[in-house]
Amino acid sequence: MKRKHCFAIVAASSIAWTTPGTALAQSTEPIEDAQARCTALSQLNLAHTTIESAMLVPAKSAETTITGELPGYRSFCRVVARVRSEPGSDIGVELWLPTQGWTGVFHGNGSGGFGGTFALGYSGMAEGLRRGFATATTDAGTAPASPLEGDALIGQPLKWRDWGRLSTHAMTTTGKAITRVFYGEDVQRSYYTGCSTGGQMGLVEALYYPDDYDGILVGAPVMNRTWGHATVLWNHSAANGKPGGLLSDSKLELLNKAAIATCWKQGSGLAGDRFISEPMSCKFDPKVLQCKGAATDSCLTKGEVATARAFYSGPTDRDGRPNFYGWLPGSEMPDTFGWSFLQKPIADQPPFGALFKWVFGADWNWRDFNFDRDMPVVDARLDPIVNDATRGSLTSFANRGGKLIVFHGYADTLVPPGQSVAFFNRHAKQMGGAANLAESARLFMAPGMMHCGGGAGPDSFNATLGIPQRPPSDDPQHDLFSALIAWTDHGEAPDRVTATKFSSEDVGKIDMQRPLCPYPQRAVYRGFGSTLAASSFRCEAPIEP
Repeated sequence: MKRKHCFAIVAASSIAWTTPGTALAQSTEPIEDAQARCTALSQLNLAHTTIESAMLVPAKSAETTITGELPGYRSFCRVVARVRSEPGSDIGVELWLPTQGWTGVFHGNGSGGFGGTFALGYSGMAEGLRRGFATATTDAGTAPASPLEGDALIGQPLKWRDWGRLSTHAMTTTGKAITRVFYGEDVQRSYYTGCSTGGQMGLVEALYYPDDYDGILVGAPVMNRTWGHATVLWNHSAANGKPGGLLSDSKLELLNKAAIATCWKQGSGLAGDRFISEPMSCKFDPKVLQCKGAATDSCLTKGEVATARAFYSGPTDRDGRPNFYGWLPGSEMPDTFGWSFLQKPIADQPPFGALFKWVFGADWNWRDFNFDRDMPVVDARLDPIVNDATRGSLTSFANRGGKLIVFHGYADTLVPPGQSVAFFNRHAKQMGGAANLAESARLFMAPGMMHCGGGAGPDSFNATLGIPQRPPSDDPQHDLFSALIAWTDHGEAPDRVTATKFSSEDVGKIDMQRPLCPYPQRAVYRGFGSTLAASSFRCEAPIEP
């Protein structure tokens, strides 16, 4: 694996109880009292809810080992509950309640992929616990599915619904009710954080349950779930449908270098950067790399050019008209969740292909799929259940003072970045213009960042992700979670945030920093100073044509 920090869909399960930050003081409450308060929750009677366990986790001090500093964590009560509102619906909720120093805040966290596990929320929960928040996550109501495999959900329409909309709301209402009992007082503030599927969950909260949270921070949010999965299928089919279509890692690197060079010449990048600053304004045709003679490692065959074009275009109809978004120039890297991932099968099917089995049955074969014929069938069955983020309004959330921050990497290859831009443009129109929307919602696009993290660009600016490395500072100028809290609590809207790229070889060493600007602004080099320093850039709105 070339990237040391891969997306939390795989790595979060190893985080367990580890909490980032410095050593925390031991609780001053007698252990017996904390234990009694915690275990008493196992007898709690909530509608449609079963408390499966309530267990005190003692505080632990930081340790220094031969592998480095192991952070400690404060004592907390770990509660696991299941919400079963009707047969076929079974939503898991996990809640961590600090036994001392609760700040009055409830912090919800999202899942990833097909969900089915609590582990994908642990990095965000660890950050919430560090700040003294009561913090929760959900399995999205899809167990026994796993993040990358959803075959277990065939024939389970209520689980599709819980995954698409209801599980986060159930986690929130249940989590707040348990929190109220444990502390004997109501929650004062509520924040939500999540990425990918967790991003979709946060948008659904803002759009349909505006009273649940005061502030919401989401990354790379899935919006059109059916066409998002169709895009991955389109990519897989392009690479594997005919012999000679697969792009090797070396060919992906060749494509990436050519795209960066082309976009730099068009003014969409900065000399010396290994990523593209404004890929949505760049035009790149991989045919410039097509072999003029015999195939070599320094050119693309006709079949490889066709595959690359399909990745850039995204799904099209039989006449070549676009049906959805493709991937942007600069996203071609052979990384953990890069183009190489999209070409490789998981359990003998395209990544995330189980969604199509929900519609066509367990015997569905991706090779027989016809996009013009079959996608209307998929949408007729699933769109009303799983695509709620493509509809709705932010008006109610904004009117009650809610704040929404969305971030998305331009080099994302699991959720098209263009979707987030279109979301903000659509809601700006609904709310009477971008200036009105900016009072309650802001979008930060991250050049060179892949799905939720990773990639060649600066990707550390959100302490709740766990991976990549947490930002060098907790202040709102470096951490979007802190920026969300400052905006929600004190009205300090984020005008820019500094994204950090840490060295992959020297832990803790900063390789570069670059400001992220609220869309439609972008970071512009001042013309002097190091391009590795954020101070050499300013946020600037694009010039209207």
